[in-house]
Amino acid sequence: MFESLSDRLGGVFDRLRGRGALTEADVRTAMREVRIALLEADVALPVAREFVDRITEQAVGAQVLRSITPGQQVVKIVHDGLVEMLGSDTSELDIDVTPPAVVMLVGLQGSGKTTTTAKLAKLLAGKQRKKVLMASLDVNRPAAQEQLAVLGTQIDVATLPIVQGQQPVDIARRALQSAKLQGYDVVMLDTAGRLHVDQALMDEMKAVADIATPNEILLVVDSLTGQDAVIVARNFTDQVPLTGVILTRMDGDARGGAALSMRAVTGKPIKFAGMGEKLDALEPFHPKRVAGRILGMGDVVSLVERAAESIQVEDAEKMASRLAKGQFDMNDLRQQLAQMSKMGGLGALAGMMPGMKKAQAAMAQSGVDDRILIRMDAIIGSMTLKERLKPELLNAKRKIRVAKGSGVTVQDVNKLLKMHQEMQSAMKKLKKMGGLKGMMAMLGKGGAGGGMGGVGNALGGPAMGDFMNQAGGGLPGLGGGKGLPPGFENLVKKK
Repeated sequence: MFESLSDRLGGVFDRLRGRGALTEADVRTAMREVRIALLEADVALPVAREFVDRITEQAVGAQVLRSITPGQQVVKIVHDGLVEMLGSDTSELDIDVTPPAVVMLVGLQGSGKTTTTAKLAKLLAGKQRKKVLMASLDVNRPAAQEQLAVLGTQIDVATLPIVQGQQPVDIARRALQSAKLQGYDVVMLDTAGRLHVDQALMDEMKAVADIATPNEILLVVDSLTGQDAVIVARNFTDQVPLTGVILTRMDGDARGGAALSMRAVTGKPIKFAGMGEKLDALEPFHPKRVAGRILGMGDVVSLVERAAESIQVEDAEKMASRLAKGQFDMNDLRQQLAQMSKMGGLGALAGMMPGMKKAQAAMAQSGVDDRILIRMDAIIGSMTLKERLKPELLNAKRKIRVAKGSGVTVQDVNKLLKMHQEMQSAMKKLKKMGGLKGMMAMLGKGGAGGGMGGVGNALGGPAMGDFMNQAGGGLPGLGGGKGLPPGFENLVKKK
């Protein structure tokens, strides 16, 4: 998300940072480019104008222009301005009340309300250990109630039984009664939508709200609709007492205008962002982290959280024990590659790391993407159990068999084996360096490549660290590191 805006702002600030001293004219020229970048990202004109005027006033101050690093100071001012525009702090759901708390989702038809209801229910039931009941109040769209019931089965969350012919207000009343009688913590009401904002839609929502007295009324809007999403949000704000916004399809929104405009236009916080079609692809919206990613500062906190969610403690302990002994076979490498896939793949990891924006772009340009992880896994999967434990058993005849089994060439197999040998050597050095604690000290050392490797060490152990260090170090515009493992790109470009 925000790729186009991030790239445009990155170019502006690279030019600022490249100068030793800045004049007021330099800053004002840069701020005009920032304004153009915001408008191209589909940010509402009044929001872009107010934002640029405010940060320009701060950036042309004597304290900035006389600073030792004026370019960095300007970037910080823009960062703080973006955070303020997006809502400063993460806004939590107000559901710590006498049960049952009522969460009502509203929005236009096609915005993703039903799927978002299920995603939010899964999040509350899983991470917050809440007992959740979902109820569909949509009696207009064919099979809408059945759709929510199917999603409820998939995520193991209860849905209110369907009673044919019952109207939305009566369904809401029945949902509240069932929740009270059966001890549910949260009731989620998925309301009906329309193709456009009309009075009948508003009257129905107001009637449901009067009966349910919801603790949260969340507007679900499609971020890909850009300014249309902002207009819809403004119309709903005028009619219904919204408490927050959920933006869907944020993963496909390269511009980000809806997200940047929403808080300023509606006065309501963005509480969650839909980041994909899967039912676990809903994330709390963190303004500071989003601002950091827009400006290429990375989002290490989210990276660590994602690692904590995906890493199995038992597996990590076993891996740590093996690495401490300097042991690292093909099964270990496969586990590290699988870990990277679970955390979002190469592109997602690079996008969350400070200073890795150029690496992410270079990877995309050179064709290095997550297919390389799949290809490496296929090569290892074509080996026998003995070969994975002892890769040195792979003679010419065995390599041909492995290559045919995984759909690659013998050269590709050799490249993976060489990469494994380099990692194995790193594991032996690890033992001499004092184990994992010694390697953890790598975090933040060196250029972008070293930092990338350090983050990898902290998250997934030295193997991931060495792998990521190589993946980040040799890309254009980045210093340090050994460069990509031999033939790394070739593994990807094979079809």
